[in-house]
Amino acid sequence: MIYAATIFLSSFLLFLVQPLIARQILPWFGGTAAVWTTCMLFFQTLLLAGYAYAHAVDSRLAPRAQAVLHSVLLGLALATLPIAPSEGWKPLGTEEPISYILLVLAATVGLPYLLLASTSPLLQAWFARARPGIDPYRLFAVSNLASLLALIGYPLAVEPFLGNREQVIWWSLLFAAFAVLCVALSWSVSATNQRQEIKQEEDISPPRRGDYLLWLALSATGSVMLLAVTNHVTQNVAAIPLLWLAPLTLYLLTFIIAFEGGMLGGNLYRVEIFWTAVLVWLAGMAWLLVDTSYQFDLWMQLGMYLSGLFVACMFCHGELYRARPAARHLTAFYLTIAAGGAIGGLLVAVVAPLAFNAYYELGLALAALALLAAVRFAPVNRVARWASLGVLLAVAGSAAYDGTRFQNDVLASARNFYGVIRVKEYGTPGSDYHYRRLVHGVIMHGEQDMTAEGRRRPTTYYKASSGVGAALAARQARGAVRVGVIGLGAGTLAAYGRKGDRFRFYEINSRVVSVARSQFTFLADSEAAHEVVLGDARLSLEREPPQGFDLLAVDAFSSDSIPIHLITREALAAYLRHMKPDGIVAFHVSNRFLSLVPVVARLAKEHGAHAVLVSDKGKEGDDDHTTTDWVLVSRDPKALQAPEIEEASPEAPEEQAGWRTWSDDYSNLVQILR
Repeated sequence: MIYAATIFLSSFLLFLVQPLIARQILPWFGGTAAVWTTCMLFFQTLLLAGYAYAHAVDSRLAPRAQAVLHSVLLGLALATLPIAPSEGWKPLGTEEPISYILLVLAATVGLPYLLLASTSPLLQAWFARARPGIDPYRLFAVSNLASLLALIGYPLAVEPFLGNREQVIWWSLLFAAFAVLCVALSWSVSATNQRQEIKQEEDISPPRRGDYLLWLALSATGSVMLLAVTNHVTQNVAAIPLLWLAPLTLYLLTFIIAFEGGMLGGNLYRVEIFWTAVLVWLAGMAWLLVDTSYQFDLWMQLGMYLSGLFVACMFCHGELYRARPAARHLTAFYLTIAAGGAIGGLLVAVVAPLAFNAYYELGLALAALALLAAVRFAPVNRVARWASLGVLLAVAGSAAYDGTRFQNDVLASARNFYGVIRVKEYGTPGSDYHYRRLVHGVIMHGEQDMTAEGRRRPTTYYKASSGVGAALAARQARGAVRVGVIGLGAGTLAAYGRKGDRFRFYEINSRVVSVARSQFTFLADSEAAHEVVLGDARLSLEREPPQGFDLLAVDAFSSDSIPIHLITREALAAYLRHMKPDGIVAFHVSNRFLSLVPVVARLAKEHGAHAVLVSDKGKEGDDDHTTTDWVLVSRDPKALQAPEIEEASPEAPEEQAGWRTWSDDYSNLVQILR
């Protein structure tokens, strides 16, 4: 069927272009979470605009006028291809980043994305006009199936094999094919001219205000649940690469199941049966939110929250399908759904970081879901009514308790677009046991012994037996040193500073800088001169004159959200420009889930540099059990043969001859999964 094929292709391209275009501009703006957030804000806004366009066109224009307008816009969109932003859009560094990112995206992919976004609701309206009596909502399941395939396919089948330029070419060719299909379909439908017939057949009153509010609430709640669970499992449960794919996959899957309309042999969402599952999983998630015995049980946490997300979104989207209007009001229905999704995204991505100092939105989302469930399940039977009320009260209590429990042992907490950072304190000031730890999500980013005897001692990933500790000792044995550090953390490396040394820290998160200065004393206690450069390290280094570093520590690879633009061929070239001829670039590659060593080894080989791996497993009986891996890179092999480094038992780093070198154009996260 041409309707299904066109909708499938449009939704596939819609979800494919999001990571494609965002990945291209990521190195231009620092490769931070804020870049992704801004891109998602753009795509959600334009999705809403596309649905608004579809609604306006279908409700205000005659079929032939729709065909003319849509054909002209598709022609203009083809004229903007290929979608790759030109070098002329590359920022100078003086621009306000958020507005400039939105401008680049609008100029590069704005019109094609708008038309792709409008396709599903618009073609469903055309289908209803051309084939009255057949349920058009089934095509929404086809749309979400295509989105799901694109979502899974990009990291598994596109990114590992195609560079940015190749991805752009193939996407542009597929968009051209979509445009041809869409134009042909629009003129074919305009010839049937059955709008009046449908109006006469549908002797049904329009949706009421309560209907719109219900659609909006269900859609927004599903969106908030998706983002809240994603934040929770990726930040507070496990920093596993590509884990964010699982929640979004389940979210789209529930749309497919809810709107399949009997294609799978019957409506799989039945409220008289499903209400028990919703309440049971709501109670389970609320319990796990406050329970401490399973706080670090990875499989319990992932199993409960991912299955709970599926059940929750199945309820939201199943109720949306049950409350759907007649086909004549289809575009208004989808416009409201898009508005609800955008509101949910805005609440979690923008409002929550500004209003909260931690991740409280999961508890609030569960409470909102419980309230909706109580409203929708009340008419089912008396048991459902009272059970829903009981679960609502339990969930609200759990959410309130979680908000207070989160602050246990927390001395300071701050949140912004880069996530939540907390300073946890153990022991009491003045005692023999007193230390502080900087935590970002589930990842520790530094620790300090606050006792008088221990506060100047480097700890965790940076202790004297680590690769960076050995490299620093080797350079300091020759005299005063100039050190660059990408990633401030608690400022631990400043503990190595001596009089005459100079340390230059690069940190993108202003909250980290304030916490390092106010809650830890590594910077204040250091005898070396030090400075902090706020902003993305690579952009800063590209703009600065050569710094003449003896050592540059690249410490940004301790979680799943590795900034890939800091570990590419172009990035290492930028680092080497700032090094003395025998300077050492130290890459911190400790990671439970990613094998970054072969990537760095390949980069060093590309630049004619030498590399060694220093793995520190810790000494038996040592209070600090942190294990670390550092890859040391230098153009001078003698620099890596210093006695201080030899004592750390360096090894030749693992290499993978068949791997492509990572660059700003190509990277493969799947390939390096352990």
